[in-house]
Amino acid sequence: MKTAHGWRLSLKEMQILPVSRHRTQLKKPTWIIVLLSLVCMFLICAYVYPPHNTAACYVFSSNGCNGFSKWLPPAAGRELTDDEIASHVVIRDILSTPPCQTKNPKLAFLFLTPGPLPFERLWDKFFHGQEGRFSVYVHASKDKPLHFSRYFINREIRSDKVVWGKISMVDAERRLLANALKDPDNQHFVLLSDSCIPLHDFDYVYNYLMYTNTSFVDCFEDPGPLGNGRYSEHMLPEVEMSDFRKGAQWFTMKRQHALVVMADSLYYAKFRDYCKPGMDGRNCYSDEHYLPTFFSMFDPVGITNWSVTHVDWSEGKWHPKSYTAQDITVELLKNITSIGESVHVTSEEKKEIQIRACLWNGRPRPCHLFARKFLPETLDNLMQIFSNYTTI
Repeated sequence: MKTAHGWRLSLKEMQILPVSRHRTQLKKPTWIIVLLSLVCMFLICAYVYPPHNTAACYVFSSNGCNGFSKWLPPAAGRELTDDEIASHVVIRDILSTPPCQTKNPKLAFLFLTPGPLPFERLWDKFFHGQEGRFSVYVHASKDKPLHFSRYFINREIRSDKVVWGKISMVDAERRLLANALKDPDNQHFVLLSDSCIPLHDFDYVYNYLMYTNTSFVDCFEDPGPLGNGRYSEHMLPEVEMSDFRKGAQWFTMKRQHALVVMADSLYYAKFRDYCKPGMDGRNCYSDEHYLPTFFSMFDPVGITNWSVTHVDWSEGKWHPKSYTAQDITVELLKNITSIGESVHVTSEEKKEIQIRACLWNGRPRPCHLFARKFLPETLDNLMQIFSNYTTI
């Protein structure tokens, strides 16, 4: 009994002892748990339903959607369709074949024009004395031009109607390439418009283009409404939005790339059918997207991502600035030829400026060999300037 009583007293005494303070440290920090739970739920939702709005991407990363995508595991590769497998085999085989060496490599100048060539006299001066080093091809979509220069006489190819912003622009480019490829000596191909002028003498242009292993195809990513906003999901599965690119249509292209363009039918068909004005409420222009997207997918290191044809978009309009006779000065042309950086501006609400140094075989070089949107009235002033200067 005493033992039991003593035990009860011991328990009672224990009950009235003061509680140790260390138990307060075991309280759960509820607010931290709730906060962590919300953050986890937020990230899970973002993973399952990734943000499509560019502004929303900056919630996750200052690098936008590209920065956020680095957090995610790589997407599982899909199985290619039969058409894709066939296209990939042909394209890879052409690109891996060493370029054909000829004794007389030539530049092919491809003129895409609705009719007369107002600067034929200037081009005649440019070509004079360079016989055997170049070829000329003219695609006149409306009126057959009358020529006075022997370099242009009988150089028209079979042409068809061309409508601005439609696939017929790409069709005309491919038609020019096909005709020029018939001559095995043509090793580099230059697409020009009727408003284009040369900025340097022939030797400079020849060496610049012939002694490089890249094509000068303009290409950049624009996540805004005038870039990815033109993309259609009908292009799936072959062309995903992440593949979609934009760029000026005025290219120069080595022979391997010209052959690849002619060999392609699958990706061309996607842009023919689903990149056109008024498609799903969007105005998509194939000549601005087909080649940049195609080469970005298959040979991104084989193109420069900038064009050697200068155009001035500083006026912020749908069309670039047109040069009048009053604009033509030596200073203007020297300013154009001194440009050493390619600038792309995206169409987002918060526009991003992408600046790329123009490198020729790894060395800084002027970006532009040609310039466009010169009105016919500028010819006399241009002839006078180029008569006094061998090269600007």
